[in-house]
Amino acid sequence: MKFARILAGTALAALALTSPAPAQDASTVKLALIDGQSGPNGFIGESMRQHLQFFAERKNAAGGVLGGRKFDVVAFDNKFDPQETIVQLQKAIDAGARYVFHGNSSAVAGAIVDFLEKHNRRNPDKSVLYINFAALDPVLTNDKCSFWHFRFDADVNIRTAAITNQIQKDPSIKKVYLFNQDYSFGKAVRAAATQMLKDKRPDIQIVGDELIPLQKVTDFTPYIAKIRATGADAVISANWGNDLNQLVKTGGELGLPVKWFTYFANGEGGVTALGAAGVGRVFAVSEWHMNVPEATSEKMAEEFGKKFNRDLFFYRLNTVITMLAQSMDEAKTTDPKAVALKLETMAFKTPLGDTYVRAQDHQFYQPLYVSVMSDDVPKKLEKTPFGFKTVGMSAAKETEVPTTCKMQRP
Repeated sequence: MKFARILAGTALAALALTSPAPAQDASTVKLALIDGQSGPNGFIGESMRQHLQFFAERKNAAGGVLGGRKFDVVAFDNKFDPQETIVQLQKAIDAGARYVFHGNSSAVAGAIVDFLEKHNRRNPDKSVLYINFAALDPVLTNDKCSFWHFRFDADVNIRTAAITNQIQKDPSIKKVYLFNQDYSFGKAVRAAATQMLKDKRPDIQIVGDELIPLQKVTDFTPYIAKIRATGADAVISANWGNDLNQLVKTGGELGLPVKWFTYFANGEGGVTALGAAGVGRVFAVSEWHMNVPEATSEKMAEEFGKKFNRDLFFYRLNTVITMLAQSMDEAKTTDPKAVALKLETMAFKTPLGDTYVRAQDHQFYQPLYVSVMSDDVPKKLEKTPFGFKTVGMSAAKETEVPTTCKMQRP
């Protein structure tokens, strides 16, 4: 789906470009989370909201920003739909939000970027900054890069590089099946995996390339049969939500003997759905996981678990909130343009290692871990006997990928 078409079909978009935004409470800085909060995958949006609130409250308790102003997190339900996103984005702006957080769906991310480019050009005194912490289509920091967009997660190319590095080291893998969702993100994964496998392991045969309708499949049995028929040794899948959990769960129930290289299997619901079938077979790539031995994150994970009765996953949001607050303090204002100019050149040392934003395209770089599901780890997930353990790690500099971004600056 082309991002421009999303906006063209949204009747409220034109009005949104000139709608007035009331001044927000001077004692707070409103952070609008625009993501799915309802439906079968609403638990993901709920988790995002709780993570953002948790880290914002920690920062508030430590003194907030600019001498005491507090972050105020407000969630807007976009129902995982690009058109509904524009409606909710306008509501957020009308409510005084100048900072928008979003994660699920690169199609939604593209709609937000297009909208804010127009809005900020026409309303320079009411500009809005977009913090993307989970939408991974590389186009967002390449041909569609925007001064008003920062991505604080590893994109498709970065994650796929980590995954294919792991596959490269495994001589038992001779045949790979690609299984992804049929939208921009899944297609980007397909392209990246195909090229990187060719470059790193030209002996590997890609025996299948499946794109499924996003969150529409209810029975994965026929797909498991197709994968089995190819003799695949491994499956690369960037599916998320039920499209991932049910796929791998069905494969385990039917005894499909493959390794699953995923982007999100260590996310909420993963180990519960996969069970023992995932042990030693399901891999994930992330900036952190529960069994990374680091005292500060271990304490945060414990606090988060007690507060919300779920496992900490979006560790990166702690880094985002910290860097955003530091940018505001250095800029001595919450004006999005001034803050962006500080944020885009920021290097920040976390307990896990050095991180930084690349000013050229506003892509954030951080250490990455490849982990495998295990029943032999100290920290378990979701009250199961399972968790993830590290099998590979890359420093931030080692994950850099080229960009074609030619950013237009205000």
